[in-house]
Amino acid sequence: MPGDQKKKLSTESYKGVRDFYPADYAVEQYIFGVWKETCKKFGYEEYSASILEPADLYRGKTSEEIVNEQTYTFTDRGDREVTLRPEMTPTVARLIAGKRKTLFFPVRWFSIPNLFRYERPQRGRLREHFQLNADVFGLPGVEAETEIISLAYEVMRAFGIRDSNFEVRINSRKVMNYIIGTLLGQTGDAGRKTAQLIDRRSKMEKEVFEKSVTELLGEKDALLLTLLNSKNFEEFVSHLPEEKALTDSFAELKALLEALNALGITNVVFDQTLMRGFDYYTGIVFEVFDKNPANPRSLFGGGRYDDLLDMFGVEKVPTVGFGMGDVTIRDVLETHDLLPKNLPPPADLYLSAMDKEWTGYVNDLAQNLRRNGIRVIVDYSEGKVGTKVKNADRAKIPFFALIGDVEKNSGQIKVKNLATGKETALVEDKIAEFIKG
Repeated sequence: MPGDQKKKLSTESYKGVRDFYPADYAVEQYIFGVWKETCKKFGYEEYSASILEPADLYRGKTSEEIVNEQTYTFTDRGDREVTLRPEMTPTVARLIAGKRKTLFFPVRWFSIPNLFRYERPQRGRLREHFQLNADVFGLPGVEAETEIISLAYEVMRAFGIRDSNFEVRINSRKVMNYIIGTLLGQTGDAGRKTAQLIDRRSKMEKEVFEKSVTELLGEKDALLLTLLNSKNFEEFVSHLPEEKALTDSFAELKALLEALNALGITNVVFDQTLMRGFDYYTGIVFEVFDKNPANPRSLFGGGRYDDLLDMFGVEKVPTVGFGMGDVTIRDVLETHDLLPKNLPPPADLYLSAMDKEWTGYVNDLAQNLRRNGIRVIVDYSEGKVGTKVKNADRAKIPFFALIGDVEKNSGQIKVKNLATGKETALVEDKIAEFIKG
């Protein structure tokens, strides 16, 4: 009966997430590999944590848009409100707060977590992604920003992206918070709205932005517009009073620029409109931008957040960190034609028996080769030799060997290099050495 037929499930994945078939996952593992190798060069240790966190962890410190509109939050069977983590920073802050008395500072950690946000899927943004998070804890001076930005810069270089194709934009939330709170008198919700408006400036038409500023600030709009329209750091500073809170922050920015320049990192620019969306940033913030006309956008960023441990009721630990998503970096690699073209094959040797009589011997040979560091695929089918060779070649496996009466009785196994077509007769205990080259 039609009514008794089971409904067929769709093979499509949940909207906004990805399936990684082997070829795609190989690219993903390449990205992860670059991340890990670069972080370890700086002495950073890898950590991890559960994707489930108490919902309260994100309230008050993560941006309101993420908490109220983008989190996957639910009540578990124990009546606890739980969230699939939308970012990693609150989690690592929790870890540091929990073990701070046993940790040796400065602490340098990195992770590659899976993150979830309910937002409209678009280029560079999905509802689920992986992200490199790198943080240094316990350094109050600008040395921390210098190291973190150097690490971010070296990650870009490790992917083969030239300095001329990207730039690092920096600003200070101390400066901008002083301007918004003290000079413009915008505090609380009004201050947050002003900060959010500044952050959206590049995505708005000039007339629309200026009208929004006037609606928000009234007669004080001229000061903000003058500051935001400044062409460089010096002009920006010239419009501000000589207050200690400002001059100290300007000195930090100058020290950072000088330190990065000394390291040969010269593609750094000051950007007074850079705010970063999270409420927990307390000092210098930065973002890396792709300058390619085909992909002109912010790629990733970070900054200083010295107060995040406050919510755990413990003493402050000065911290600087950044997060780099796999979706945006993959787009960048595609744009710049830098995706790896020669990913490693699934095996080194494609091994098969002429018929089932030799299956036991083939299995023994494969096991011995594996124990000698050779990756081996065994084809148990009774298909044609030509088909087996084509299958090996299609999988880009470099070597092929077929076992039959002649090979078993002679003790000589012909190993074929599929790239050159050359066959080499070898005794069993020489095959591993031959394949390793």
